[in-house]
Amino acid sequence: MARLDHDRGERTGVPEVVFAAGKTLDQNVALMRGLFERAGFALATRVPAEQRAELCAALPGAVLEPRTGAVRIGALPRTATAVAVVCAGTSDLPVADEAAFTLEAFGHDAVRVTDVGVAGIHRLYESLEAIRACRVVIVVAGMEGALPGVVAGLVRAPVIAVPTSVGYGAALEGVTALLCMMTACAPGIGVVNIDNGFGAAALAHKIVSAA
Repeated sequence: MARLDHDRGERTGVPEVVFAAGKTLDQNVALMRGLFERAGFALATRVPAEQRAELCAALPGAVLEPRTGAVRIGALPRTATAVAVVCAGTSDLPVADEAAFTLEAFGHDAVRVTDVGVAGIHRLYESLEAIRACRVVIVVAGMEGALPGVVAGLVRAPVIAVPTSVGYGAALEGVTALLCMMTACAPGIGVVNIDNGFGAAALAHKIVSAA
């Protein structure tokens, strides 16, 4: 069925994680058990809604992130590192939740700042002190995707931009936000794929681990 890459964490700094979408319940249970039995830690993202209750029941001690269907057993060793997860709007929360859940599974503190999009930019300024205290800043935004460029112009830490598929027709299911983030004027921004909260957290983890 699969060949688990148990050495990935040692080799790359990020352990193998199960992408559960498109897999059966039995496959996801087997993969999670295989990872946990070897390392005492397993993480799955995008578990289908109809599998979540049974998957957690089959994995004692499992923790579920209900908005995106991420599931973990155990966690990597705790660090003293804080990573900010800044979310533009309430509709972007599922992607921000995936990023924060992954960061916490990887041993970091996720500092959550929500509903600070550019339509009410004064709300961002109220949270700047907490954001500036973090080693890396993940910024999640849909619509025109302007928030990461604003944040990058205000903080010293690297900014990881996550476009979401939130928005009306011309938002093109996140493509507009993606292109805006890739062409942002402020330097120091890296951009991950649309709705990829996990990818942003993995990159943040590698940045702080390398440092």
